[in-house]
Amino acid sequence: MAKIKLEYIWLDGYYPTQNLRSKTKVEDHENFQGTLEEIGNWSFDGSSTQQAEGGSSDCILKPVAIYPDPARINGWLVMTEVYNADGTPHESNGRATIDDDNDDFWFGFEQEYFIMDTETELPLGFPRGGYPKPQGMYYCSVGGRNTHGRDLVEEHADLCIEAGLNFEGINQEVASGQWEFQLFAKGAKKAGDEIWVARYLLDRLTEGRGMYIEYHPKPLGKDMDWNGSGMHANFSNSVLRTCGSKEKYAEICEAFRPYVKEHIEVYGEFNDQRLTGKHETAAITDFSWGVSDRGASIRIPIIAVEKGYKGWLEDRRPASNGDPYKIAARIIKTVKTVC
Repeated sequence: MAKIKLEYIWLDGYYPTQNLRSKTKVEDHENFQGTLEEIGNWSFDGSSTQQAEGGSSDCILKPVAIYPDPARINGWLVMTEVYNADGTPHESNGRATIDDDNDDFWFGFEQEYFIMDTETELPLGFPRGGYPKPQGMYYCSVGGRNTHGRDLVEEHADLCIEAGLNFEGINQEVASGQWEFQLFAKGAKKAGDEIWVARYLLDRLTEGRGMYIEYHPKPLGKDMDWNGSGMHANFSNSVLRTCGSKEKYAEICEAFRPYVKEHIEVYGEFNDQRLTGKHETAAITDFSWGVSDRGASIRIPIIAVEKGYKGWLEDRRPASNGDPYKIAARIIKTVKTVC
């Protein structure tokens, strides 16, 4: 028998921006294979996370995905959904709202974020009481003058890959101290699981380093001339991947137009500060789409066009602090109105 450490991870009930929570369960196992069938549900005090009242505080953690934890000996990362004691999904459970049981929808999320200095509460590379050189030289830069935080970013990439996440890349973004990673999964629920586990690993890496991760889409203020952070959602279903029809692509894009409000409601808090029509964004009050247009709400990638309208679409509106479960659920609901 060996003792294994199971880190149960869940989303709390804070609204509109949920936070990651986790706690460790140590169990004795013989020849543990790292499968969901080998572990069970757990519970937590929902009154401490805005998910229950003190008089009836037990909430249930239902494991939905498990990954090896490369930073721990005999450790595993367990992504869970929150359920009520009666077995129904908790109202904070966005994963349970996803209508994609056959995994027809594929998602690739581009997670942007800022690495912040805990002492100055400014992004790396920002001097106290001032500003670094204007943005322009930071994007995909190399060298100590313009690149800040690479050690953390590289370590995070290694951990994600070792954990078995379908991690697809990293790059420094347009502002100083701003980075991005990309994840892709066949299945909306799986894509959401992997983004949340990747965020967990990133947040945990900052502990004891004098840093923290800022997912606010505009942490430097809405009036500052610096790019905000988004989480562009690249998505497809079997129709988009195979239709070969410019007209069908247009129909799917237009299906989003009547539901601008419904999408923005789940695309992240403070997104109005980011979606201004500047800095490669469409205004939050507008809706547009176009081929290779990074200023549009939805972009048709040029690669999809070159392949004869077979590929995917990119919704550029989701903010960096958005919940990938809720974002995917809303996109799927809209697309299913036409296909």
